[in-house]
Amino acid sequence: MTARLRAAVARRFGVDTRALAALRVSLAALVLVDLCLRARFLTAFYTDAGLLPRSLLFEQYGTISRLSIHAVSGAAWVQAVLFLVTALAALAMLAGYRTTLATVVTGVLLASLHYRNPLVLNSGDTLLRMLFLWGVFLPLGERWSVDALRDGETDSRRVASVATAGVLVQVVVVYSTNALLKLRGERWLAGDAIRYVLELDMFTVLLGDVLADFPALLVAFDRLWLAMLVASVLLLVLTGCLRAAFAGLFVAMHAGMLASMQLGLFPLVSIAALLPFLPGAVWDRIPGWQHVPGLRSLPASRYARRVEGALPLVALPAMPSTVVRWTRRVVPVVLVVLLAGMLVWNAASVGVVDATAAGPVTESPEPRWSMFAPVPASTDYWVVAPGQLASGGSVDAFHGEAVSWDEPPDVAGSYPSARWRKYVANLRGADPAVAGGFADYLCTRWNGGHDVEVTSVAVFVVEQQVRLDGPNPTERVELAAKNCSSQ
Repeated sequence: MTARLRAAVARRFGVDTRALAALRVSLAALVLVDLCLRARFLTAFYTDAGLLPRSLLFEQYGTISRLSIHAVSGAAWVQAVLFLVTALAALAMLAGYRTTLATVVTGVLLASLHYRNPLVLNSGDTLLRMLFLWGVFLPLGERWSVDALRDGETDSRRVASVATAGVLVQVVVVYSTNALLKLRGERWLAGDAIRYVLELDMFTVLLGDVLADFPALLVAFDRLWLAMLVASVLLLVLTGCLRAAFAGLFVAMHAGMLASMQLGLFPLVSIAALLPFLPGAVWDRIPGWQHVPGLRSLPASRYARRVEGALPLVALPAMPSTVVRWTRRVVPVVLVVLLAGMLVWNAASVGVVDATAAGPVTESPEPRWSMFAPVPASTDYWVVAPGQLASGGSVDAFHGEAVSWDEPPDVAGSYPSARWRKYVANLRGADPAVAGGFADYLCTRWNGGHDVEVTSVAVFVVEQQVRLDGPNPTERVELAAKNCSSQ
């Protein structure tokens, strides 16, 4: 009986080593893409000349922000160097070169980057950090990696551990938490939640504009998605082809989000998180490195020697046998505690357990995985930043155009990126000093790049209530006003 139970648990909480390799490649690639996207606004988001100088960061976010390596300096060149180091670590992780070390360095620098400016983060960033946390304890470099070529690729096809259980449960917790929150919202139960989301022009792109014209189809998607979230625990219960099919359905839904809504990297991070659920039958259809054209006739040992000669050997100090032995005993215990803490925290965030009885949690934490729940947003908004020119005219200091309060032809396109939209969303409920930082930045940016200076800047959001059966009223909300000449 015990053997059968162990086998059943291993089938559900074990992960194919090729799936872990695919997870490694996906996470590293996502970090590289994310760095490229963030680098476009490096000065605005991560320097003292930007939206959130370190003085304001420390004032608003306290101790946690001081742990950020990126907060050591407010200079743009320091941030550029840190971006480069993170990219190099991610490239090493992508190739599977000193995989564990590369994963640790990439994960630490990624978390540091996130804590440097929490105002531009979304649920995808949180999930990405959690995947890195579990990834440190997973054999991500056992297949399809430089490490595997050097050490000899293992025949192991499956690994089951507390860490594999953790990464699988983490994904189900995200979906289950979101399901509980959605079930508390009338619109999700009524079937019109996705219709409201796609009526928000600040989110809707590409396919979303087409789908918005088919309300009956959106109701079907609403019901299907809610049912999938409620049944997401089946990702752990099912095995084999049924698990692969169910995970594939989630992948398809996230791909639909990517094609219809401006959500940054969230859909791609979610797809990467689903890779460990794919069983060996899926990966058996994917050829190994030895089948890649040009490498087919190159023996693994010979290729490994070439790799070893071409890349520097990062030699780590050998730990004493006693330390190794205790590490093997302690790490699983730590991971069990981490897994239990994660479950309690998320249960407390949705009120399933009393937060006061949740150990270190002293008050009800905010749900991490709300994602359009319990009620999807029903307000579009765009930024208008009228600036008074020294010459006597006016200009929108954010867009560099004439001031207009009308709805932009493309609200989503009026934001430079999804992170800018997230920043503006967070401004609406933030301390006035944070919005003041936005106005200061607009003053500095305009006056540093134009011959005619602005003497003052005000920051407004124009809020537009979305109604399915009537006109959408608008309201101007002033967030900040600054005298640029006093800077």
